[in-house]
Amino acid sequence: MAESWVLGACVGGVGFVLSIVLTVVVLVRLPSGYFAGNARISMLPGRPEWQRLAARVLKNVAGALLVLLGVVMSVPGVPGQGLLTILIGVVLLDLPGKRALERRILRVRAVRGAVDKLRRRFGREPFDLDEPEA
Repeated sequence: MAESWVLGACVGGVGFVLSIVLTVVVLVRLPSGYFAGNARISMLPGRPEWQRLAARVLKNVAGALLVLLGVVMSVPGVPGQGLLTILIGVVLLDLPGKRALERRILRVRAVRGAVDKLRRRFGREPFDLDEPEA
């Protein structure tokens, strides 16, 4: 019984640390204009079609896993950056309406503040969200 508890705690701890590291890396590396407009960014330009397809499949699988992990981390009592992890997962997924959902998540005051603070810490500009006109 105690062994399974320790194993679960270790897996949870490793997952927590990996989600934070991945979240930081992706949010810092994305260009500040990533969320502005609706243009698609070409993946692996100049590479053979099979490599681009394989990369898209892997990217979408990773995105789905991150969204699921983020949902779990959003449950009270579960450690982790739930909304930020969901945001990273959505960024990786190829879904219709994805840009609108990404902007909506980033417009949450707490999420936007955390993302802007993180990007400033690494010397990056805040994201341009292409605010809607009134």
